[in-house]
Amino acid sequence: MQKTFLILFVLALTACGEPGTQVPSRIPSVDELAADPDALKKLRQQCKMGRDELGDQLCNRVAEATRKRFYGDGTVPYTPSDEPPRF
Repeated sequence: MQKTFLILFVLALTACGEPGTQVPSRIPSVDELAADPDALKKLRQQCKMGRDELGDQLCNRVAEATRKRFYGDGTVPYTPSDEPPRF
C-alpha cells in the first residue's frame, strides 16, 4: 500500500512540473521562418535560453532567417555614379 501511494505521489509531482520548451516536430525552412516574424521572435528567444534542447539545426536556421530578414535579398537599391563627386 505504501509503495503504491509513493509511486502515485511521485507521478503526480512529475506531472505538475514546469513545461519545457516544445521542439517542433518538423523543422521549418529559412524562408518559412523569415515569412513569419512572430514565430521567428519566439524561436530566437527559445534558442537564446536553451539551444541544447532545441538543437543546432533549428537554431542555425533561425539565425539565418533573422539575417535574411535584416539584410533582405542582397540587392542594393543605390548604385553610385561612375564619376567621383566634385567638392
